[in-house]
Amino acid sequence: MTHFETQICSCLLQAHYGEIVAKVGTHLICTGCQPLRLIANDTETPIDQVKKALCVLIHHNFASYHVHKRGFVEYEVHCAHIIRILRYPRYIYSAKTLYGDTGELIVEELLQNGKMTMSTVVKKVADRLRETMEDNKTREHSETSNTFVRLVQTHFLQKCGLVSESVTAEGSQLSRAPTLITDEKEMYTVPNLSVGAQGKRRRMSEDGTEPKSKRSKPEHSDQELPPDDGIYWQVNFERFHQHFRDQAIVAAVNNKLDQTSSEIVRTMLRMSEVTTSSSSSHTQPLSSNEIFRAFPPGYNLSKPVLDQYLTLLSDDPMEFVGKSGDSGGGMFVINLHRALASLARATVESVVQERFGSRSARIFRLLLRKRHLEQKQVEDFAMIPAKEAKEMMYRMLSENYISLQEIPKTPDHAPSRTFYLYTVNLLPTARMILQRCYKTVVNLINRREYETRENKRLLEKSQRIEAIMASMQATGAEEQQLQEIEEMITAPEQQQLETLKHNVNMLDSSENQVDETIFILESYINTTRIEKEVPSKR
Repeated sequence: MTHFETQICSCLLQAHYGEIVAKVGTHLICTGCQPLRLIANDTETPIDQVKKALCVLIHHNFASYHVHKRGFVEYEVHCAHIIRILRYPRYIYSAKTLYGDTGELIVEELLQNGKMTMSTVVKKVADRLRETMEDNKTREHSETSNTFVRLVQTHFLQKCGLVSESVTAEGSQLSRAPTLITDEKEMYTVPNLSVGAQGKRRRMSEDGTEPKSKRSKPEHSDQELPPDDGIYWQVNFERFHQHFRDQAIVAAVNNKLDQTSSEIVRTMLRMSEVTTSSSSSHTQPLSSNEIFRAFPPGYNLSKPVLDQYLTLLSDDPMEFVGKSGDSGGGMFVINLHRALASLARATVESVVQERFGSRSARIFRLLLRKRHLEQKQVEDFAMIPAKEAKEMMYRMLSENYISLQEIPKTPDHAPSRTFYLYTVNLLPTARMILQRCYKTVVNLINRREYETRENKRLLEKSQRIEAIMASMQATGAEEQQLQEIEEMITAPEQQQLETLKHNVNMLDSSENQVDETIFILESYINTTRIEKEVPSKR
């Protein structure tokens, strides 16, 4: 684990879960797997607080546990899962775009609580939606439940593992740490929930009186367990990442070709979004007839024109779309790994252009295309004077954006008898830029905390005045009284608050933009790791 990854995890845990959770999480990131008592001793934290911190980390899937061969339980923190906190606003916004306000609130509740039962999520979301509605409108729990089911059917939500019910012998490992069993067949099966109780609650809110049937029940009936007790749900982050990847691919095709081509690619991705795993190198083969039937009718695209577009996409140098057969009018796939490699290459090129200028970016693209070039060849192909080309290449070489490879003609490695070839290794360059993105996010978080800390007194004063105004408006205060309270914040203080709000919004926006770069680079690095693992398994 690198230093910047440890820093960003520590900052995110500190900002969202407090000091103790951040201390325990950072310690496990630095040291690796450790048992409970050793964590408490090393962090000098009471063991009860360490237990609560570990519960928070495990509940949000930031940590896991396993039984050591000697019998004690060890805990481990997953840094990649903590970095996902940066992407929480994007998860929520995507759910809002796809499933409206109800989907947004469902995903928000699950992200805030880690794991929840379906009945609890439906009740909380329905109550929150009812509070925002007008007095003459009601919100059925069944509507929220239907949205929850749609999220599960499209695999944006998934069922958590259940505790094994097998009876083990005394002193066995399973008795010290419960084993969670995940049944892939039941992972997206939604239990049937009765909405009768919710309907009674709704009628009570309309009439303002409690039903007699409810008043006649004994008190202990309120403690009855819901029908889905013990069945917990969580956000399927891999499915959201697959959606983000598909959006990036569609946007790239739209920028390179046109909107119709991007809509064809979007249709192909939508048809295989549930059947294709997130680690697959390409989607399931689709015939042109299947694509034509699934294509949105609003475009009025004929079958011959669709075939021409598919041929154009499969012949494009980007190789986003590939042809895998001729049956059924032609079988086509989306080359996911190649698409991510192209997106990562474009991201690295843009970083080089912003950092070193357009001429350096021209040299960088030339090396990516030609693979290996000598100094004189770079000058000739890039059409840049020798002196300027040497300066640009030395700058990029010194910061590890390009590398130099020596190929000796003789065993003595004499400079006069050695070829010096410049090249670009995309994977190490992407890893280096990813670490710099982590450092950037840490700086943004620290700057936002500094801005908030420096204006703490003014923020507290503004919050007090807003609370006073809200209470006076609720009691029916006059307009003159409200105006006098507003004038308690002077014009310079108001301007300072607006400047602070603008700066914080800019920092938040920058953090989201950096996270988009992080997502592209992480996805590309993960695909290269998968490609290396597949041949080794074979």
